[in-house]
Amino acid sequence: MSGSEEVLDLVRRCLTGDPESLRTFVSRFQQLVFSLCLQMMRHRQDAEDVSQESLVRAVRHLASWDQTRAIEPWLLGIAANRCRTALGRRNRQPVVSADGLPEPSVNGHTATTGISEEVQRAVDGLRDDYRQCFTLFHVQQLSVQEISDLMHVPVGTIKTWLHRARKILAEQLSQRGVTLGGATMGRVSSD
Repeated sequence: MSGSEEVLDLVRRCLTGDPESLRTFVSRFQQLVFSLCLQMMRHRQDAEDVSQESLVRAVRHLASWDQTRAIEPWLLGIAANRCRTALGRRNRQPVVSADGLPEPSVNGHTATTGISEEVQRAVDGLRDDYRQCFTLFHVQQLSVQEISDLMHVPVGTIKTWLHRARKILAEQLSQRGVTLGGATMGRVSSD
């Protein structure tokens, strides 16, 4: 049985209310959904809450999934929408800083960060639509067309957002002195 046939069979069993199939469905897709939620929410507990909410919503609406298309973009669309809703709620709440003091740094790098932390910090600094687009393309490995369908914006806009996100990331990492393979990020070709 191919992967898509296996998913179709699993969905059919879920639609009958089979508890074991529902557990299998959640188990199969929870890491995919959680990783997107973590990228978008930037807070582990919030990401866990939103990914659980997303999977519950997906299971509840499995009958509306278009079985001629891959399920992953559909699930990620639900998760992205739940994240946007949660971020909107969170942005309306006042944020209280624990101490308000910046982290100690040496030559622009915090004492405890490495390259992956610097890259994550730079990604976190992107505006929401750039970050979501960048994450869907580079982390979730969706195609530009799938991202366009998911975000409900034209393919050209997705390509522009990806280009701008890469450019901003390269500039930010270069300003922080982050180098990859001996070359400063600002000097890396962005074909």
